[in-house]
Amino acid sequence: MRLTDMRLFVQTIRFRLTVLYSGLLIASAALVLGAIYFAVSKTTEQRPYTVEYAKAQTRSGEYLGKIPVVQVEEVENAVNVRTMETLRNYSFGTLAGLFLAALVIGWVLAGRALRPIRSITRTAAEIQATDLARRINLAGPRDELRDLAETVDTMLGRLEDAFRAQRQLIDDASHELRSPLAIIRANLDAVLTAPEATDEERLRAVAIVDRATTRMTRLVEDLLASARRQAPAFVDADVDLAAIANEACEEFAALALARNLTLRRLLRPGLSTVGDHDALRRAIGNLISNAVRLAPSGSEVIVAAGEHGGWVWAAVQDAGPGIAEDERDRVFDRFWRGHAGGGVSSRRDRHTGLGLAIVRQIVESHGGLVRVFSELGTGSTFVLWLPGPSPGEAPEGNPMA
Repeated sequence: MRLTDMRLFVQTIRFRLTVLYSGLLIASAALVLGAIYFAVSKTTEQRPYTVEYAKAQTRSGEYLGKIPVVQVEEVENAVNVRTMETLRNYSFGTLAGLFLAALVIGWVLAGRALRPIRSITRTAAEIQATDLARRINLAGPRDELRDLAETVDTMLGRLEDAFRAQRQLIDDASHELRSPLAIIRANLDAVLTAPEATDEERLRAVAIVDRATTRMTRLVEDLLASARRQAPAFVDADVDLAAIANEACEEFAALALARNLTLRRLLRPGLSTVGDHDALRRAIGNLISNAVRLAPSGSEVIVAAGEHGGWVWAAVQDAGPGIAEDERDRVFDRFWRGHAGGGVSSRRDRHTGLGLAIVRQIVESHGGLVRVFSELGTGSTFVLWLPGPSPGEAPEGNPMA
C-alpha cells in the first residue's frame, strides 16, 4: 500500500471508529485486570523465599547433621508468588488477544454501522442536477441515520422545486422577450434602416419600438422583483396595513383620474401586522394598477382594509371584465394572461403577466393568503389576508361581500 493510500485509509471514519472502540475496550479491560491484580497482591503476602531449608538434628547430645525441611509458611509464600506471576502473565496474554479481537470486531461493527452512510453518499453522488427526482429512501430502524437520509431527501425535494422553477422562469422569460425583440428587429430592418421609408412610417416604427422596449424594461423589472421576493430579504417591522394601502392609492390617483375613474378608499386605521413596508406597498400597488387598467371609464375602484378573526386584510375591487371560473386558479401564475374578450381585457396583453405572481409571493412570504373573487362581466375583488397580533383560523371568505 502506498503512503498516500495509507494516509487516506487512516483518515477514514471507519478506521477512527475501530481504533476508538478497540482503545476504549482495551483500556476498560486493562483497568479491570489491573484492579484484580492489585486487590490480589494486597491480600496475599509476598516475600523472597529460600529454595531449601535444613534443621540440625542431634541424638543424646550427639550432632547428627542437618536434615532438609520445609515450613508451611514458606510453601504458602511460594504459592502466592507463583500465583501472582501466573496471573500477571495470563493478564498480559489476555490483553494482547483481546486487543486483536477488538480490532476485528470493531472493524466489522463500524462497517455495519456506517453502511447506511455509504448508501447515502453513493446515492447522493449519483444524483445530478438533471435527475433530482431520485431519492435515497433509506430503509431500516428509525434512528439518526434514517433521519439524516430523510433530511437529505427533503433537501433534494426543495432543490428539485427550485431547479424546476428556475427552468420555468428562464423558459417563460425567454419566450416573453422573444416577441418584443422580434418586433424591434422587424421595424429596424423594414423601416428605420430603409432609405425609401417615409417620415410617417419612421415615426410609427419609433413608436412601436418604444412600446416594445418599454415592455421589455417592465418585464426585466418584474423579473428582478420576482427574484428578490423569493429571497429572504424582507425587513420585518410593525406596519399599519391601512396606511400602506393609502400610500399605494396616492401613487395611482393621477392615473385613475386620467382614465375618469373614481378611486374610493375604505380604510380602517390601526391595522397592525408584521412585515416589509415596501414589499406590501408593491403588492397592493400591483392590484390597484390592474384595477385601474382594466376598469371601464367612469366606473369606481374601491380600495378597502379591515380586520377579521385576528387577521388583517386589504382588498381591491373593480368593475372590469371579470375572470372566468376556470381561469381563477391561474391568475397568479407567472406570465399568465387572460384571453381578449374573455376573462381579462386585451389591454392586459401589453403587460408582463408577473404582477399577480409577485403579489402572491409577497403575501405568502409574510405568512398570508391571497384570494380572488370574480365573475365574468361583474368585475373582480382581490383580497390580501395577513396575520394580525393574534391570528385565528385562516379566513376564506370575501370581506367586501
